[in-house]
Amino acid sequence: MFLGHYTYSLDNKGRVTIPARFREHLQEGLIVTRGLDNCLVVYTMDVWATIVAKINATPVGSPSGRALRRRFFADAADAILDAQGRILVPNHLREFAGFEASGDVVVVGMMDYIELWSPEKWAEQNAQEAAMMEDNPALWENFQF
Repeated sequence: MFLGHYTYSLDNKGRVTIPARFREHLQEGLIVTRGLDNCLVVYTMDVWATIVAKINATPVGSPSGRALRRRFFADAADAILDAQGRILVPNHLREFAGFEASGDVVVVGMMDYIELWSPEKWAEQNAQEAAMMEDNPALWENFQF
């Protein structure tokens, strides 16, 4: 289970540290790919297998089926944790997410996956979500704690 958010520096080789509490779930490898909202997503191999099965169930003959495959598979990269608990983020994914060389990366736990954000995009996303919640309190009406 991945919870919380942390900020780490991207090193000059494009590696980012994964929080120690997240690492035990990533020992068998991981997949990093483009996410929604201009962030990157890190999946465990188990979660990735579930996603692959669902995507492969979509008809390849349909434009949306092909688009979904491209969205998830074309830029995906497998990775492993190094001895210091870092993963290498490929250059094309760093560019997509707007990571600056040797800049910071926000690592966000999302229960069964991890998001990687540039600090600027993370702040923008949080501001948009706060405004959405304030503008539409009905979003919480049916949510039971």
